[in-house]
Amino acid sequence: MNQNNEAVYSIPAQYRRMENMHIVFWLVKDISWCMIWRELGLAMFIPTLTIAIVIAWRTRQLKSELAHNLAIAFWITANGYWMISEFFHFDEYIVFGTWTGKHMALIPFLIGAVILFYYYAVIRPKEKRAHKTTTM
Repeated sequence: MNQNNEAVYSIPAQYRRMENMHIVFWLVKDISWCMIWRELGLAMFIPTLTIAIVIAWRTRQLKSELAHNLAIAFWITANGYWMISEFFHFDEYIVFGTWTGKHMALIPFLIGAVILFYYYAVIRPKEKRAHKTTTM
């Protein structure tokens, strides 16, 4: 608790360094995508997604952190799939109906959005109610 009786969330320096390196990998991946540097983009996708999964795993005890970090992992999955679809030129292929290869990235994007929606619509209100009853 801090001076205002608010809960404080802190992370070990080792975890913070990993999160910072994750951002570096993510930026290099996206710059590579933008510049059409296929090999580097593909190489950076692997550590970017791996670190996102590790971060989600390490924060699994905190429902808020887990929900947000899972959403990020699914975002990176969607983003990486989209990049790969453009690199290998199947982004414009019709998959079904009007959906192209690129549109398939919506699946992991939506999974991440559903996780966050569920957290904010169901879990967080329960946490707030539980917090109110314990502080009264």
